[in-house]
Parts: sequence; structure tokens; C-alpha cells
Amino acid sequence: MNYILFDGPVRDSLLPFTYTRPVAEIRIGILTIREKWEMFLGSTTTTITEDYLSEKFPLVEMEENVLINSSFLPNAQLVALVQGLGPQEAIFYGEEVLAFHTFKSREKVDFSSYKAIAYSGEVLRIEHTWDIFSKNGEALQADFDMVTQGRKSAPISKTNTLINPENIFLEEGASVECSILNAATGPIYIGKDAQVLEGNMIRGAFALCEKGYVKMGAKIYGATTVGPYGKVCGEISNSVIFGNTSKGHDGYLGNSVLGEWCNLGADSSNSNLKNNYSLVKIWDYKTENFVPTQLQFCGIMMGDHSMCGINTMFNTGTVIGVNANIFGTGFPPKFIPSNSWGGSEGFTTYRLEKAFETFKTMMARRNAEFDDKEARIMTKVFELTKKWRKDYPSSSAIPKAPDTYRDGTSSNPTTIPIWTSAS
Repeated sequence: MNYILFDGPVRDSLLPFTYTRPVAEIRIGILTIREKWEMFLGSTTTTITEDYLSEKFPLVEMEENVLINSSFLPNAQLVALVQGLGPQEAIFYGEEVLAFHTFKSREKVDFSSYKAIAYSGEVLRIEHTWDIFSKNGEALQADFDMVTQGRKSAPISKTNTLINPENIFLEEGASVECSILNAATGPIYIGKDAQVLEGNMIRGAFALCEKGYVKMGAKIYGATTVGPYGKVCGEISNSVIFGNTSKGHDGYLGNSVLGEWCNLGADSSNSNLKNNYSLVKIWDYKTENFVPTQLQFCGIMMGDHSMCGINTMFNTGTVIGVNANIFGTGFPPKFIPSNSWGGSEGFTTYRLEKAFETFKTMMARRNAEFDDKEARIMTKVFELTKKWRKDYPSSSAIPKAPDTYRDGTSSNPTTIPIWTSAS
């Protein structure tokens, strides 16, 4: 059977991360959603996504196809239903189609002619950006059980202090020295050729993916994931960091999600709790407004290729788009559109040709290439996000949330960011 993962109706609620990837490429737990489905199915998958992403993430159709809503994470019960689908059959979770069998995946499907199979079992679904970190512990445990089943960990150096060592797994080539690994509160997974240097304190659940790197003296609380080639240090709690991203110095990151190829400057920190302890609101691209998360703790959501200078401070529930460069004193706004350059005193549009020069240099350091395919995606994202940069010449156009944060600042600063086009 040919399996195809499609974005589904939650795609816009997962921006800015889905500006540059299908929903299936979101990492939560140890693996991406695609990797989870492929391990369960024992089969490769392709994607139906936005047209501008399809060059990088192409679709392969065959005579018969099963389409799967990739906002749903797989489990054994669900996968058994999916693998048993026949022609004109569809699985529904409430009113939401979860998977269906089709002969023509690109055509509109009339589900009234389908046999509906109701699924009411356990399910883990990613519907909002904050689900990525808030549900990371559950996803990490499920991935750990699947990835390590029937396997034996590589040897763990005796220089370490281990608590609940049976819940710690090192892949081939992984190295951990002179550190404290406490897996009593969740599993600890260290990926292939990953390194944990001396003097680190790590409390599960924690995943360091292939060739990830923890510098000396980090304090990491679960449930935290560091993607492939990620580099971290400082204090981190309940956060998901996608691949090739660096938080390489001191500073606090909590209840946050960082996309790929991001960089946090030394001593940069975020607030994750408002000073009145009320629930956090966060910018939502789908409604173009601030929406409640129903969470008391929520930090930053940072899209791919965004970065900040040293000592940058972020308010509770800040959303940063793709390719934003933030620096300077004071607190920037809670919503920073894509392709922005500046800080609390104002922003200009970050010109693509300048950004591309940075991308090429940064990616080359890790033997990766910023090619024409990537450039076309970033150019399309620039066009799609233009309206929010244009919305900033007057204070009345700035999206605001009526909140006060733990650091004592207001979401409505007296200094209004002024947007101009960089020369």
C-alpha cells in the first residue's frame, strides 16, 4: 500500500513552523511525525502539502493510496485500523477524518459515499504550536519505547552518576562523561554520535538526537528534545529544539519550541510565566489574533532561521516568525513577523539577499547547502508574511494582548515598533 501524509485543517494553527515544512516534518518526542508513522507502518511515506513546499517534499501517488492526517501521532491500535483500510473506507475521530483509502488523492473526496469507521481510542494530536512542547513528554516516552524495544544500550561511562539507568539508552557512538543523568522522571535517550560533555545535569524525559551536542554545565529538565546536530547549554526546561539549532550559552529557555537553523545569543532568556500567574495568550496566524493556550507556562515559538543577539529578553508567549533577527535592549513585541530586523525600538524588513548570504555561511559550517530549492521556499514565505510587516506603521495596527508578564512589562509598550523597508 502507498501511504500519504496530508497536512489537514490544523496546518495554519501550526505556523510559523509549517511555513517551511509539512505538518509531518514536525519533531515531537524523539522522532518527527513522519518518522513515527514510517516506523509503525514499515513503509516510506510522501506528502500532500502546500504547493510551494512540494518541490522539497514531493508527492508519490500509486493506483491505491491511504491518506493519513499527519496531525495525529500513531499508536499500535490506530495503525492496525489504518493498515486494514479497504476501498471506500475512512477512519474518523469525532468529526475529523483521520485516514482514508482512495484511488485519486488529489481529487475532492465525498465521504458520504464512504464506510465510516469511528476511532475512539487513545490518541495524541498536535493541533497548536504549544502542543509541541506540552505533549512532548508523552510523545518522548512512546518513541523511547518503540526505538529501544528489544535493543541494548551502548555502554555508559562509569564517570557518570546514573539514576534509574534501565531508563537510559545510548546509541552507537554516543558519548556522555562526568554528568548526572536522572531518568526517574522519564527516559533519557542519547542519539548516534551525540555528545554530552562534562558537568551536565540532565533530568528526564530528555532526547538528544543524532550528532546533538550538550556543552559543559547545562541544566536540563524534562520533557526536552534537542534535534539532530542541535547544540545546547544553559538552563532548559520542557522545550523542543528542532535540528541544526543552537542555544549554545547560558540563559533560560522554557516551555518553548525553536525551529531549524535558529540561534540564541549568549544569556538570552524567555519568561514562561506571567506575574499574575494567569493563563497565557499567544499569537495565532489562523485567526490573526491572540488566543488562549489554557496553559500557565508558555515561552517562545521561533520559526526557522530566526536568531537573537546576546542578552535578548522575551516576554511570556512570544511568537517569532521565519527569518527574524532580533537584538538590542528591552523587550520586543509578543508577535514578531517573519523577515524582521530589529528589536524593542523598531524593526525594518530583513532583505532576502542579505538573509541568503547568512544562510549559506551558517549552513556550510555543518556541511549543508542552502540551494535554490530552499531559496524559493524562503522567497514564498517572504511574500506570504508581507501583510504583517506592512501592518506596523501605526500603533493601532500592532497586534496586542492585554497581558502583564512575570518580568513586570506590559504587552503594550510605550515605545511603538516602527516598520520601514530597509534600503
